Amino acid sequence: MDVPVVVWVLTVCGIIALLVFDFVFHVRKAHIPALREAALWSAVYVGIAVVFGAGVWVFAGATTGTEYFASYVTEKALSVDNLFVFLIIMTSFKVPRADQQKVLLFGIVVSLVARTGFILLGAALINSFAWVFYLFGLILLVTAGTLSKPAASENRSADTVTIRLVKRLFRTSADYDGDKLFTVRDGVRVMTPMLLVMVAIGGTDLLFALDSIPAIFGLTQNVYIVFTATVFSLLGLRQLYFLIDGLLDRLVYLTYGLAAILGFIGVKLILHALHENNVPFINDGQPVRVVEISTGLSLSVILGVLVATIVASLVSPKGKAQNAVSAARRHAIEYLDVETDPATREKIFDRLLAEEEQIRTLPEKYRARIREQDRLMALLDRAHAEHEFAMAD
Repeated sequence: MDVPVVVWVLTVCGIIALLVFDFVFHVRKAHIPALREAALWSAVYVGIAVVFGAGVWVFAGATTGTEYFASYVTEKALSVDNLFVFLIIMTSFKVPRADQQKVLLFGIVVSLVARTGFILLGAALINSFAWVFYLFGLILLVTAGTLSKPAASENRSADTVTIRLVKRLFRTSADYDGDKLFTVRDGVRVMTPMLLVMVAIGGTDLLFALDSIPAIFGLTQNVYIVFTATVFSLLGLRQLYFLIDGLLDRLVYLTYGLAAILGFIGVKLILHALHENNVPFINDGQPVRVVEISTGLSLSVILGVLVATIVASLVSPKGKAQNAVSAARRHAIEYLDVETDPATREKIFDRLLAEEEQIRTLPEKYRARIREQDRLMALLDRAHAEHEFAMAD
């Protein structure tokens, strides 16, 4: 598909306009999005992506349209998995919930810039070296193997090398000053944790791009489709975070589903590389006759795996147990150390009570699997003591 320059310009301008609109009307004034607001705007952004895809289908043909939707669904699924890490980072940095929107929007912008760079680099490599498909396929297979390990999602941490380096080189404060990036402490200008968490989110986005870009090039080599599918998968991610926040820990099998999808695309890339082979030590530099996986089959497999893993997660007793425990731990920390608004803290405590009741009704085999159970119980006791003290005032 040969895309005119004017279409590129209009597309980029439209994306910038959506980001500016999001900041001015939703993020600039710190607030906690209501469920209705998050659901409405999530639907709007998904609708924009679907309408755009329908336009691609009409004007560029069914094959290109299928490539777009396969790429969009894959990138959207990877973006949802990224939300797990964002949740860990913002919990670790104790970001007030009202300020999380700004952090997420910053992360989205950084991700857009980084992935655009990786897309251009990937396209240049593909045009110059056919063997790059082998490399991309290998990256995806290694990533799939890593994700398939049971402890993969539990080993994620916000304490990155980047953050440790920033803390060592620059003065940082322990406390937030609203949503300011810098503040003055004892007459000295210092970084606030808000800037540190943005650095953590931005650094994490760079790592995510190393997996997502090879994945999408495995579905299409059309740079315009790669770019737009990636962008539309990221737009609306902020709203989606607040919409499915309570379900993130429930999706216990999503990581395995993504591992299967990335492994599938990795195999697809290697088959394509064999079909286009010019590497001297493989079949004497001649193409290898192999079966290539069609885009239509790719879309069917991706959708099938995602639906199966999401349904399995939602009906899984293990998922319900993990969700209750993780949510209780997170809400206790928010109540004790993060939120200061009395009304917000009361809502958090009500949710905490409901999650504690869920934990008490868990079968013994699931309660026995709670990580650091003594620390969790101590945390919950502290929250109850703090609530009793607050009610006595």
